[in-house]
Amino acid sequence: MSYSTQVVFAKMSLQLCISNIQHIFATFLAWIGVRGPQVRLTSTGKVNPIKALQKNISKPATTPSSVNYHFTRQCNYKCGFCFHTAKTSFVLPIEEAKRGLQLLKQSGLEKINFSGGEPFLQDRGDFLGKLVQYCKQDLHLPSVSIVSNGSLIREKWFQKYGQYLDILAISCDSFDEDTNQTIGRAQGRKSHLDNLFKVREWCRDYKVAFKINSVINTFNVNEDMRENISELNPVRWKVFQCLLIDGENAGENSLREAERFVISDQQFQDFLDRHSTISCLVPESNQKMRDSYLILDEYMRFLDCREGRKDPSKSILDVGVEEAIQFSGFDEKMFLKRGGKYVWSKADMRLEW
Repeated sequence: MSYSTQVVFAKMSLQLCISNIQHIFATFLAWIGVRGPQVRLTSTGKVNPIKALQKNISKPATTPSSVNYHFTRQCNYKCGFCFHTAKTSFVLPIEEAKRGLQLLKQSGLEKINFSGGEPFLQDRGDFLGKLVQYCKQDLHLPSVSIVSNGSLIREKWFQKYGQYLDILAISCDSFDEDTNQTIGRAQGRKSHLDNLFKVREWCRDYKVAFKINSVINTFNVNEDMRENISELNPVRWKVFQCLLIDGENAGENSLREAERFVISDQQFQDFLDRHSTISCLVPESNQKMRDSYLILDEYMRFLDCREGRKDPSKSILDVGVEEAIQFSGFDEKMFLKRGGKYVWSKADMRLEW
């Protein structure tokens, strides 16, 4: 065998050896959890293990300080733009939900927000109340909050669980009953606004911070809400630009068709300008909403919304928080930019009840 042939065989053997080492190393990295967004392929379609390891070492783990847990998708309203629709009826057994909440607390959870669907539907609010009590009494979380449409809340719930709740947010998109009916923010012909004002009084009576969430869309974008918001005097008024999510309110497999509710960025800005004198207003454009939330679905999977749809991670109950959160798509800088970190414990708000 000639010298040049020997050199060729030596190079081929070396390349094969390197390839095998890379494969073994990549397999090892996947086994210990270095995968998903951290792993990138080379131009040949193979994992570059050195870069993957460097990224994993240099990137600090995301701390789930504030999490939105949508434990149910079921709802008694039919809002036309809903972006978390009733695609399943699944609800975790309460002990499993508590186990997941404990895992979050161990990973740095400070604020939990319960949402849906409509969270007061399950066991007439008792399921929710028990989770609220557990988070405050057993886990000692600084902040426990709820987002609800308000229609199923009763005073006896406040009497039993109000002391454990920091913030209650009620969704209200209009102060015109006909507009609420058009949007779907109603159950039959019952008055959504009557419920809103009633719950506001209960929050005052039972010392729960009151908040309002509004989705700005085609049917309310020209409304002037200043007088009503001032009268209700919430600690925060979250104003969202109507958002399309594929598979939820847009696309083939969606349960809603929200295209007719969508407004332009300029229309949203005009609404904000009209209400600029409201000091508690917190605006959220589509850009801010998409990747600035840590969202857990009914299976306790993080949902990544960066691509305009909800891509689920594995459940934290199966793989733990640290691994699942890698697939959340969470942008902490945007979370802080939108005002996600604020005084969220009612003990620190110094409110005059």
